[in-house]
Amino acid sequence: MSLVSQSRPKAGISRREQLKQTTWCLEAKGPSPWIMANLSHPSEFVLLGFSSFGELQVLLYGPFLVLYLLAFMGNTVIIVMVIADSHLHTPMYFFLGNFSLLEILVTMTAVPRMLSDLLAPHKVISFTGCMVQFYFYFSLGSTSFLVLSDMALDRFVAICHPLRYGTLMSGAVCARLVGAAWAAPFLAMVPTVLSRAHLNYCHGNIIDHFFCDNAPLLQLSCSDTSLLEFWDFVMALAFVLSSFLVTLVSYGYIASTVLQIPSASGRQKAFSTCGSHLALVFIGYSSTIFLYVRPGKAHSVEVNKTVALVTSILTPFLNPFILTLRNETIKAVLQEQMQKLKRPHRAL
Repeated sequence: MSLVSQSRPKAGISRREQLKQTTWCLEAKGPSPWIMANLSHPSEFVLLGFSSFGELQVLLYGPFLVLYLLAFMGNTVIIVMVIADSHLHTPMYFFLGNFSLLEILVTMTAVPRMLSDLLAPHKVISFTGCMVQFYFYFSLGSTSFLVLSDMALDRFVAICHPLRYGTLMSGAVCARLVGAAWAAPFLAMVPTVLSRAHLNYCHGNIIDHFFCDNAPLLQLSCSDTSLLEFWDFVMALAFVLSSFLVTLVSYGYIASTVLQIPSASGRQKAFSTCGSHLALVFIGYSSTIFLYVRPGKAHSVEVNKTVALVTSILTPFLNPFILTLRNETIKAVLQEQMQKLKRPHRAL
Protein backbone atom coordinates (compact mmCIF):
# COMPACT_ATOMS: atom_id res chain seq x y z
CA MET A 1 0.00 0.00 0.00
CA SER A 2 1.28 3.47 -0.81
CA LEU A 3 2.47 5.97 1.76
CA VAL A 4 -0.33 8.32 0.73
CA SER A 5 -3.08 5.77 1.23
CA GLN A 6 -1.65 4.54 4.58
CA SER A 7 -1.10 7.87 6.29
CA ARG A 8 -3.86 9.48 8.30
CA PRO A 9 -4.57 13.17 7.77
CA LYS A 10 -3.56 15.43 10.64
CA ALA A 11 -6.18 17.47 12.43
CA GLY A 12 -7.13 20.59 10.53
CA ILE A 13 -5.22 19.51 7.42
CA SER A 14 -7.00 18.12 4.40
CA ARG A 15 -5.80 14.95 2.66
CA ARG A 16 -4.80 16.94 -0.44
CA GLU A 17 -2.78 19.45 1.65
CA GLN A 18 -1.03 16.62 3.47
CA LEU A 19 -0.15 15.04 0.13
CA LYS A 20 1.44 18.31 -1.02
CA GLN A 21 3.42 18.58 2.22
CA THR A 22 4.62 14.99 1.91
CA THR A 23 5.70 15.56 -1.68
CA TRP A 24 7.55 18.78 -0.70
CA CYS A 25 9.41 17.02 2.10
CA LEU A 26 10.42 14.18 -0.20
CA GLU A 27 11.74 16.64 -2.78
CA ALA A 28 13.56 18.74 -0.15
CA LYS A 29 15.15 16.02 1.98
CA GLY A 30 15.43 13.19 -0.48
CA PRO A 31 13.27 10.12 0.17
CA SER A 32 14.61 6.82 1.39
CA PRO A 33 14.52 3.83 -0.99
CA TRP A 34 11.71 2.26 1.08
CA ILE A 35 9.52 5.38 0.76
CA MET A 36 10.25 5.69 -2.95
CA ALA A 37 9.27 2.05 -3.49
CA ASN A 38 5.91 2.66 -1.80
CA LEU A 39 5.26 5.90 -3.67
CA SER A 40 6.41 4.56 -7.04
CA HIS A 41 4.31 1.41 -6.92
CA PRO A 42 1.07 2.06 -4.99
CA SER A 43 -1.09 -0.94 -4.28
CA GLU A 44 -4.22 1.13 -4.83
CA PHE A 45 -5.47 4.43 -6.22
CA VAL A 46 -8.03 6.83 -4.77
CA LEU A 47 -10.67 7.93 -7.29
CA LEU A 48 -11.94 11.37 -6.34
CA GLY A 49 -14.80 11.16 -8.82
CA PHE A 50 -17.37 13.80 -7.88
CA SER A 51 -16.03 14.43 -4.37
CA SER A 52 -16.08 18.18 -5.06
CA PHE A 53 -19.89 17.97 -4.72
CA GLY A 54 -19.48 16.81 -1.11
CA GLU A 55 -22.59 15.16 0.32
CA LEU A 56 -24.58 16.27 -2.74
CA GLN A 57 -22.86 13.63 -4.87
CA VAL A 58 -25.31 11.07 -3.46
CA LEU A 59 -28.06 12.91 -5.37
CA LEU A 60 -26.28 12.07 -8.63
CA TYR A 61 -26.70 8.34 -8.02
CA GLY A 62 -30.37 8.15 -9.05
CA PRO A 63 -30.16 9.99 -12.40
CA PHE A 64 -26.93 8.26 -13.38
CA LEU A 65 -28.35 4.84 -12.49
CA VAL A 66 -31.49 5.49 -14.58
CA LEU A 67 -29.40 6.60 -17.58
CA TYR A 68 -27.14 3.57 -17.25
CA LEU A 69 -30.05 1.10 -17.06
CA LEU A 70 -31.84 2.73 -20.00
CA ALA A 71 -28.63 2.64 -22.07
CA PHE A 72 -28.14 -1.02 -21.18
CA MET A 73 -31.71 -1.99 -22.02
CA GLY A 74 -31.89 0.09 -25.20
CA ASN A 75 -28.73 -1.37 -26.69
CA THR A 76 -29.73 -4.87 -25.57
CA VAL A 77 -33.05 -4.50 -27.41
CA ILE A 78 -31.19 -3.59 -30.61
CA ILE A 79 -28.90 -6.62 -30.29
CA VAL A 80 -31.86 -8.96 -29.70
CA MET A 81 -33.73 -7.53 -32.71
CA VAL A 82 -30.69 -7.93 -34.98
CA ILE A 83 -30.31 -11.55 -33.92
CA ALA A 84 -33.98 -12.53 -33.90
CA ASP A 85 -35.46 -10.74 -36.91
CA SER A 86 -34.56 -12.03 -40.38
CA HIS A 87 -35.17 -8.59 -41.92
CA LEU A 88 -32.11 -7.33 -40.03
CA HIS A 89 -29.75 -10.09 -41.14
CA THR A 90 -27.78 -7.73 -43.38
CA PRO A 91 -24.24 -6.30 -43.13
CA MET A 92 -25.53 -2.91 -41.98
CA TYR A 93 -27.32 -4.35 -38.95
CA PHE A 94 -24.55 -6.85 -38.28
CA PHE A 95 -22.23 -3.88 -37.73
CA LEU A 96 -24.94 -2.08 -35.79
CA GLY A 97 -25.36 -5.04 -33.43
CA ASN A 98 -21.62 -5.07 -32.78
CA PHE A 99 -21.67 -1.34 -32.10
CA SER A 100 -24.51 -1.71 -29.58
CA LEU A 101 -22.61 -4.52 -27.85
CA LEU A 102 -19.55 -2.28 -27.61
CA GLU A 103 -21.66 0.52 -26.11
CA ILE A 104 -22.82 -1.86 -23.38
CA LEU A 105 -19.30 -3.10 -22.64
CA VAL A 106 -17.72 0.36 -22.59
CA THR A 107 -20.25 1.63 -20.05
CA MET A 108 -19.77 -1.50 -17.94
CA THR A 109 -16.03 -0.79 -17.58
CA ALA A 110 -16.53 2.60 -15.91
CA VAL A 111 -20.12 3.39 -14.91
CA PRO A 112 -20.88 0.63 -12.32
CA ARG A 113 -17.69 1.56 -10.47
CA MET A 114 -18.64 5.24 -10.63
CA LEU A 115 -22.10 4.50 -9.24
CA SER A 116 -20.74 2.51 -6.31
CA ASP A 117 -18.20 5.25 -5.53
CA LEU A 118 -20.99 7.83 -5.30
CA LEU A 119 -22.25 5.98 -2.21
CA ALA A 120 -18.90 4.76 -0.84
CA PRO A 121 -16.95 6.78 1.76
CA HIS A 122 -13.63 5.33 0.56
CA LYS A 123 -13.29 5.44 -3.24
CA VAL A 124 -10.32 3.16 -3.81
CA ILE A 125 -9.40 0.86 -6.67
CA SER A 126 -6.53 -1.61 -6.65
CA PHE A 127 -3.52 -0.97 -8.87
CA THR A 128 -4.32 -4.10 -10.90
CA GLY A 129 -7.99 -3.16 -11.15
CA CYS A 130 -7.02 0.29 -12.42
CA MET A 131 -4.79 -1.15 -15.13
CA VAL A 132 -7.49 -3.65 -16.18
CA GLN A 133 -10.09 -0.89 -16.36
CA PHE A 134 -7.71 1.26 -18.42
CA TYR A 135 -7.04 -1.61 -20.83
CA PHE A 136 -10.65 -2.56 -21.51
CA TYR A 137 -12.01 1.00 -21.61
CA PHE A 138 -9.61 2.14 -24.32
CA SER A 139 -9.58 -1.17 -26.20
CA LEU A 140 -13.38 -1.27 -26.44
CA GLY A 141 -13.58 2.45 -27.22
CA SER A 142 -11.09 2.12 -30.09
CA THR A 143 -12.98 -0.90 -31.41
CA SER A 144 -16.23 1.09 -31.51
CA PHE A 145 -14.66 3.69 -33.82
CA LEU A 146 -13.35 1.03 -36.18
CA VAL A 147 -16.84 -0.50 -36.30
CA LEU A 148 -18.25 2.95 -37.14
CA SER A 149 -15.85 3.14 -40.08
CA ASP A 150 -16.99 -0.36 -41.14
CA MET A 151 -20.56 0.94 -41.15
CA ALA A 152 -19.48 3.87 -43.34
CA LEU A 153 -17.82 1.47 -45.80
CA ASP A 154 -20.99 -0.60 -45.88
CA ARG A 155 -23.10 2.46 -46.78
CA PHE A 156 -20.53 3.49 -49.41
CA VAL A 157 -20.70 0.13 -51.16
CA ALA A 158 -24.50 -0.06 -50.87
CA ILE A 159 -25.07 3.36 -52.44
CA CYS A 160 -22.11 3.78 -54.80
CA HIS A 161 -21.77 0.14 -55.96
CA PRO A 162 -25.21 -1.45 -55.44
CA LEU A 163 -24.78 -4.15 -58.10
CA ARG A 164 -21.61 -5.45 -56.43
CA TYR A 165 -22.90 -5.08 -52.86
CA GLY A 166 -23.58 -8.77 -52.31
CA THR A 167 -20.06 -9.71 -53.39
CA LEU A 168 -18.10 -6.88 -51.78
CA MET A 169 -19.97 -7.10 -48.46
CA SER A 170 -20.40 -10.84 -48.15
CA GLY A 171 -20.69 -12.53 -44.77
CA ALA A 172 -17.03 -13.54 -44.82
CA VAL A 173 -15.90 -9.98 -45.61
CA CYS A 174 -18.06 -8.53 -42.83
CA ALA A 175 -16.75 -11.07 -40.35
CA ARG A 176 -13.14 -10.20 -41.25
CA LEU A 177 -13.82 -6.46 -40.94
CA VAL A 178 -15.39 -6.85 -37.52
CA GLY A 179 -12.73 -9.35 -36.42
CA ALA A 180 -9.97 -6.88 -37.33
CA ALA A 181 -11.85 -4.06 -35.57
CA TRP A 182 -11.93 -6.11 -32.35
CA ALA A 183 -8.45 -7.63 -32.54
CA ALA A 184 -6.31 -4.62 -33.50
CA PRO A 185 -7.08 -2.36 -30.49
CA PHE A 186 -6.88 -5.20 -27.97
CA LEU A 187 -3.43 -6.14 -29.26
CA ALA A 188 -2.19 -2.55 -29.56
CA MET A 189 -3.29 -1.70 -26.02
CA VAL A 190 -1.09 -4.40 -24.46
CA PRO A 191 2.16 -2.37 -24.63
CA THR A 192 0.20 0.75 -23.68
CA VAL A 193 -1.12 -0.68 -20.41
CA LEU A 194 2.19 -2.39 -19.62
CA SER A 195 3.97 0.96 -19.92
CA ARG A 196 1.52 2.47 -17.39
CA ALA A 197 2.09 -0.44 -15.02
CA HIS A 198 5.85 0.24 -14.98
CA LEU A 199 5.67 4.03 -14.43
CA ASN A 200 6.89 5.56 -11.17
CA TYR A 201 3.86 7.12 -9.46
CA CYS A 202 5.74 9.26 -6.94
CA HIS A 203 3.26 12.16 -7.08
CA GLY A 204 0.77 10.25 -4.96
CA ASN A 205 -2.08 7.87 -5.64
CA ILE A 206 -5.05 10.25 -5.89
CA ILE A 207 -6.75 10.27 -9.32
CA ASP A 208 -9.01 13.26 -9.88
CA HIS A 209 -11.46 11.34 -12.05
CA PHE A 210 -14.22 8.73 -11.76
CA PHE A 211 -12.19 6.07 -13.58
CA CYS A 212 -8.56 5.35 -14.49
CA ASP A 213 -8.25 7.74 -17.40
CA ASN A 214 -5.00 8.35 -19.25
CA ALA A 215 -4.23 12.00 -18.40
CA PRO A 216 -4.74 11.70 -14.61
CA LEU A 217 -2.45 8.65 -14.50
CA LEU A 218 0.30 10.47 -16.39
CA GLN A 219 -0.03 13.45 -14.04
CA LEU A 220 0.79 11.20 -11.07
CA SER A 221 3.96 9.90 -12.67
CA CYS A 222 7.38 11.42 -12.10
CA SER A 223 8.86 9.39 -14.97
CA ASP A 224 9.61 10.91 -18.35
CA THR A 225 6.33 10.34 -20.20
CA SER A 226 7.14 12.21 -23.42
CA LEU A 227 7.59 8.96 -25.36
CA LEU A 228 4.35 7.57 -23.93
CA GLU A 229 2.47 10.72 -24.85
CA PHE A 230 3.79 10.47 -28.40
CA TRP A 231 2.72 6.81 -28.50
CA ASP A 232 -0.75 7.77 -27.26
CA PHE A 233 -1.00 10.36 -30.03
CA VAL A 234 0.05 7.76 -32.61
CA MET A 235 -2.60 5.36 -31.26
CA ALA A 236 -5.22 8.08 -31.51
CA LEU A 237 -4.19 8.73 -35.10
CA ALA A 238 -4.31 5.02 -35.89
CA PHE A 239 -7.72 4.24 -34.42
CA VAL A 240 -9.69 7.48 -34.10
CA LEU A 241 -8.51 9.83 -36.83
CA SER A 242 -7.89 7.10 -39.41
CA SER A 243 -11.41 5.69 -38.95
CA PHE A 244 -12.78 9.23 -39.03
CA LEU A 245 -10.95 9.84 -42.32
CA VAL A 246 -12.39 6.62 -43.79
CA THR A 247 -15.86 7.77 -42.72
CA LEU A 248 -15.40 11.24 -44.23
CA VAL A 249 -14.12 9.89 -47.56
CA SER A 250 -16.94 7.32 -47.70
CA TYR A 251 -19.61 9.95 -47.14
CA GLY A 252 -17.94 12.27 -49.61
CA TYR A 253 -18.45 9.64 -52.32
CA ILE A 254 -21.96 8.89 -51.01
CA ALA A 255 -22.97 12.56 -51.21
CA SER A 256 -21.57 12.85 -54.73
CA THR A 257 -23.51 9.76 -55.86
CA VAL A 258 -26.78 10.71 -54.16
CA LEU A 259 -26.77 14.21 -55.61
CA GLN A 260 -26.72 12.67 -59.09
CA ILE A 261 -30.05 10.90 -58.44
CA PRO A 262 -32.66 12.85 -60.45
CA SER A 263 -35.69 12.38 -58.19
CA ALA A 264 -35.98 14.08 -54.80
CA SER A 265 -37.63 10.99 -53.29
CA GLY A 266 -34.70 8.84 -54.43
CA ARG A 267 -32.22 11.20 -52.83
CA GLN A 268 -34.19 11.29 -49.61
CA LYS A 269 -34.41 7.50 -49.47
CA ALA A 270 -30.66 7.14 -50.00
CA PHE A 271 -29.81 9.69 -47.33
CA SER A 272 -32.32 8.22 -44.86
CA THR A 273 -30.26 5.03 -44.62
CA CYS A 274 -27.26 7.12 -43.53
CA GLY A 275 -28.93 9.56 -41.14
CA SER A 276 -28.64 7.53 -37.93
CA HIS A 277 -25.04 6.56 -38.69
CA LEU A 278 -24.07 10.19 -39.30
CA ALA A 279 -25.57 11.16 -35.94
CA LEU A 280 -23.53 8.45 -34.20
CA VAL A 281 -20.39 9.61 -36.01
CA PHE A 282 -20.86 13.23 -34.98
CA ILE A 283 -21.54 12.46 -31.30
CA GLY A 284 -18.81 9.84 -30.97
CA TYR A 285 -15.95 11.52 -32.79
CA SER A 286 -16.48 15.08 -31.57
CA SER A 287 -16.15 14.20 -27.89
CA THR A 288 -13.36 11.66 -28.31
CA ILE A 289 -11.21 13.87 -30.54
CA PHE A 290 -11.58 16.64 -27.95
CA LEU A 291 -10.51 14.33 -25.12
CA TYR A 292 -7.75 12.16 -26.54
CA VAL A 293 -6.42 13.37 -29.90
CA ARG A 294 -4.14 15.92 -28.28
CA PRO A 295 -0.52 15.33 -27.30
CA GLY A 296 0.44 16.16 -23.75
CA LYS A 297 -1.04 15.64 -20.31
CA ALA A 298 -1.79 19.23 -19.20
CA HIS A 299 -5.53 19.05 -19.81
CA SER A 300 -8.31 20.64 -17.80
CA VAL A 301 -9.37 17.88 -15.40
CA GLU A 302 -12.89 19.19 -14.78
CA VAL A 303 -13.62 19.66 -18.49
CA ASN A 304 -12.23 16.21 -19.32
CA LYS A 305 -14.27 14.67 -16.53
CA THR A 306 -17.47 16.24 -17.86
CA VAL A 307 -16.85 15.19 -21.46
CA ALA A 308 -15.87 11.67 -20.32
CA LEU A 309 -19.15 11.48 -18.40
CA VAL A 310 -21.04 12.36 -21.59
CA THR A 311 -19.23 9.67 -23.62
CA SER A 312 -19.55 7.05 -20.86
CA ILE A 313 -23.22 7.35 -19.95
CA LEU A 314 -25.15 9.95 -21.97
CA THR A 315 -24.04 8.90 -25.46
CA PRO A 316 -24.83 5.18 -24.94
CA PHE A 317 -28.23 6.27 -23.61
CA LEU A 318 -28.98 8.43 -26.67
CA ASN A 319 -27.73 6.02 -29.34
CA PRO A 320 -30.68 3.55 -29.22
CA PHE A 321 -33.12 6.46 -29.59
CA ILE A 322 -31.13 7.90 -32.51
CA LEU A 323 -31.08 4.50 -34.23
CA THR A 324 -34.81 3.85 -33.77
CA LEU A 325 -36.04 7.35 -34.57
CA ARG A 326 -33.88 7.80 -37.69
CA ASN A 327 -34.10 4.25 -39.08
CA GLU A 328 -37.32 3.23 -40.81
CA THR A 329 -36.43 -0.47 -40.91
CA ILE A 330 -35.85 -0.70 -37.16
CA LYS A 331 -39.05 1.24 -36.49
CA ALA A 332 -40.98 -1.18 -38.71
CA VAL A 333 -39.48 -4.18 -36.90
CA LEU A 334 -40.34 -2.65 -33.51
CA GLN A 335 -43.93 -2.02 -34.59
CA GLU A 336 -44.22 -5.58 -35.86
CA GLN A 337 -42.90 -7.01 -32.59
CA MET A 338 -45.25 -4.81 -30.56
CA GLN A 339 -48.23 -6.04 -32.59
CA LYS A 340 -47.17 -9.66 -31.99
CA LEU A 341 -47.06 -8.98 -28.25
CA LYS A 342 -50.55 -7.45 -28.31
CA ARG A 343 -52.18 -10.37 -30.17
CA PRO A 344 -52.07 -12.87 -27.25
CA HIS A 345 -53.66 -10.28 -24.95
CA ARG A 346 -56.46 -9.67 -27.45
CA ALA A 347 -57.07 -13.40 -27.70
CA LEU A 348 -57.46 -13.60 -23.93
